[in-house]
Amino acid sequence: MTPETALTEIGRGLQMALMLGAPPLIAVLVVGVLVGVIQAATQLNEPTIGFVVKAVALVATLALTGHFLLGKLVAFTTDLFHRIPHLVG
Repeated sequence: MTPETALTEIGRGLQMALMLGAPPLIAVLVVGVLVGVIQAATQLNEPTIGFVVKAVALVATLALTGHFLLGKLVAFTTDLFHRIPHLVG
């Protein structure tokens, strides 16, 4: 395996990690900002409110996008396993 091939595979793995992590992280970020703005406007500074709402948003996002994300991960892993003989040899 050449260094260029290794870097290409590492890059593909990092792209997959970003694609799998983006939907939950973006959802939690947006919900966290909205809850923070609402808490600042109402002067209700209870940390558990933000945590519970973000946890619910994370679970909802994973429930909605989990099938798609898991399918992408399985396709990537299967493709990688099929390419192993070409990468090594």
